[in-house]
Amino acid sequence: MPNHRVKMILNPNADLGRAWRQAADLRPVVDQYGGADWAGTVYPSHAAELARQAAEEGYELVISVGGDGTIHEVINGLMQLPAEKRPRLGVVPMGSGNDFAHALGMDPRPPYALRQIFTGQPRRIDVGRLEDGSGRVEYWDNALGIGFDATVTIRSRRFTYVRGFLVYLTAVLQTIALNHDATRMQITTDQETWTDELLMLVVANGSREGGGFKVSPQAQPDDGIYDYVCIGRVSRLMMLRLLPEVMKGTHGRFPQVRMGKLKHMELRADSPLNIHIDGEIFAGFGMDVRQLTLEIIPGALEFIS
Repeated sequence: MPNHRVKMILNPNADLGRAWRQAADLRPVVDQYGGADWAGTVYPSHAAELARQAAEEGYELVISVGGDGTIHEVINGLMQLPAEKRPRLGVVPMGSGNDFAHALGMDPRPPYALRQIFTGQPRRIDVGRLEDGSGRVEYWDNALGIGFDATVTIRSRRFTYVRGFLVYLTAVLQTIALNHDATRMQITTDQETWTDELLMLVVANGSREGGGFKVSPQAQPDDGIYDYVCIGRVSRLMMLRLLPEVMKGTHGRFPQVRMGKLKHMELRADSPLNIHIDGEIFAGFGMDVRQLTLEIIPGALEFIS
């Protein structure tokens, strides 16, 4: 996309601070394709503000340079504008997981991903909208996790001595040992209604999370529908048995795993929920969120790959 106004939004702290050093490798590619304006994030939610400002200033392409959290913020910034005023989106993976970039088919090597953006074609991708019982709204792109999945995300933040997939694997094992609790949930979707005690519920727009766990292997970010995965009350031993299956994406063959599709969901829980969206904590320890409404917005953004 030469000669178009481009805004690069860099999270220098992505991948435990390594993104700052990697970003220097992108400059020759940027210069080759006509240049871009850069902005760096300095506090939580700053990427959302920068993305919104870029759209308001008439940039035609906004590129997220960082991890899944950076993409999440950028998308929340773009979704604050009417559909016709949202610029195109690009993603350069520089985080520890890079799950949404994987779902979108981006090259894992940042300079090659950037070249892919500048030479690629646009396509529409879906975005999720989440609202809790107090009216708090947030958008998400890759995965929403409730229960076990979210607790793993919370615990993974405490590990600074390992990176990538190993962070999440360590947090999974710790969560199995210390937070193996099921919550009674009443769930109504556009296709079905049920009540169950669940250890984990994931609603997915992308096929994987946690740097490589293939939780929803059939999910596609541009098909206008979510995939969901539930695991009911099972023993710790069974969770350990399921772990390698989730890594391979073959867990759906077990009777303890429920999978399906939905476009809209209403959820009520009997006790407070831990919730993450795109690896960002929406509700954690000490909060009292028990009610959720989520829906998919088909083709909400134009993505370049």
